[in-house]
Amino acid sequence: MAAPRMPIESGVPDPFQYMHPVMIKNYGAWKSHHRPRPGVLCHLAKSGDQIWTVRAGTQRQMDLYTIRNLCDIADEYADGYMRFTIRSNIEFMVDEESKVNPLIEKLIAEGFPVGGTGPSVTMIAHTQGWLHCDIPATDASGVVKSLMDELHEEFIKEDMPNRVHITTSCCQINCGGQGDIAINIQHTKPPKINHDLVANVCERPSVVARCPVAAIRPALVNGKPSLEVDEKKCICCGACFPPCPPMQINDPEHSKLAIWVGGNHSNARSKPSFQKLVAAGIPNNPPRWPEAAEVVKNILKVYKEDAKDWERISDWVERIGWPRFFELTELPFTKFHIDNWRGARRSLNSSTHIRF
Repeated sequence: MAAPRMPIESGVPDPFQYMHPVMIKNYGAWKSHHRPRPGVLCHLAKSGDQIWTVRAGTQRQMDLYTIRNLCDIADEYADGYMRFTIRSNIEFMVDEESKVNPLIEKLIAEGFPVGGTGPSVTMIAHTQGWLHCDIPATDASGVVKSLMDELHEEFIKEDMPNRVHITTSCCQINCGGQGDIAINIQHTKPPKINHDLVANVCERPSVVARCPVAAIRPALVNGKPSLEVDEKKCICCGACFPPCPPMQINDPEHSKLAIWVGGNHSNARSKPSFQKLVAAGIPNNPPRWPEAAEVVKNILKVYKEDAKDWERISDWVERIGWPRFFELTELPFTKFHIDNWRGARRSLNSSTHIRF
């Protein structure tokens, strides 16, 4: 065997060392592909070779037992070849159709649903939550678990007009990205400052620079160096909390969940779009978050019934208009839904056709 490549400071690992031999042999020479059933992809190469990919849903944050279990399944049923997708699904690759059904049966028996391909609700992408992040106000992975329990049937079937990407974010910074539907935290009060600790814990210039709307400035409180917040400017994003824990913004009463709709990264049929707020003030109610799940399921139900084939949620809303969207979903429309931020311009240069 060749000696392993030495690590470098940039770039990605050599992908060929993890690929199935059929993929390496036919790299860049694929002819077509189809989906025999939900969760299974079949790729046909120009040489006549075929490879089947079986996709199953997994949690993003896994314990050692689960990882070893998945590796054992790969060794026994897929010649040891597997990979994770960007949405935390796991994919097993086999070179014979006869290996597909035994692999599916084993995955289902071990509690891993097979699906997430085509026009379905794919696995929810989420941020780190309490496990890794330094700013979370909720457990993003917990929201994912409770919601995917409710949407299990939509994952293993392909009954949607088009694929539905759902994201959750544990804070308002939203590193979960844009999604057809997004569940994000929503702080409704500015941070409470413990002035006795600021001078000992926080590097004040860094905190001032961290605020995206220049709402924080140095101050002298009770004879001690501290910080103050201009509440008229503050957007309650929570960006000040990681560099300065005495600026506590998490609140069990005033930190809520908000539902956003219509985000889209791609420009396959329409230009990329930012998600829009459709529901706010939803209780951050662990461990099952029933209020948030009810809103999401209602939006999906209406979308499934009213959208045309191949319409993403953003395309559907663009066609029927936002007033009709709120009528169909029976969500209340308030003044807080009006996007009146003057700094946004109209397009935010979200199209690939950049203009200023």
